[in-house]
Amino acid sequence: MQKIVPFLWFDNQAEEAATYYTGIFKHAGIDSITRYGEEGPGVKGTVMLVTFHLDGQEFYALNGGPVFHFTPAISLYVNCETQQEIDELWEKLSDGGATNVCGWLTDKFGISWQIIPMLLGELLKDNDAQRAQRVMKAIWQMDKIDIALVQQAYAGGRGSAETKCSGPLT
Repeated sequence: MQKIVPFLWFDNQAEEAATYYTGIFKHAGIDSITRYGEEGPGVKGTVMLVTFHLDGQEFYALNGGPVFHFTPAISLYVNCETQQEIDELWEKLSDGGATNVCGWLTDKFGISWQIIPMLLGELLKDNDAQRAQRVMKAIWQMDKIDIALVQQAYAGGRGSAETKCSGPLT
């Protein structure tokens, strides 16, 4: 059992969201579904809480009503090993949602995701500040991150002062 588990508050789409996410990620599944009983506050028999896991990460999803909404202030960061993985996750998670700049998107449930190549962290930590800056300039020009273009920028082949964003979201 994880000590810290993301707890997602939905209006009434917890089971739908859990089913959607477990259909996208490998090594994923729904672990349990708890329903409201006589005591409420939801209608007896309707889904209250869904626990599920995505690639070893446990999540709770609550049908708590329309009291709270998701914002980009909290996002789920996905480390991707390949461009194929980035492309697949980007396509599936943005379906019915919205894409943003610098590897960010919002899914159809309003949850913000960062779909990021694992390589990016290493390149940004390079002791050569000019290389790291070229990488930052390159990703600021992208919505979905393109590993080949990031590597090209790192090597000195791409990067300009003109950017799409000045941070994760604008």
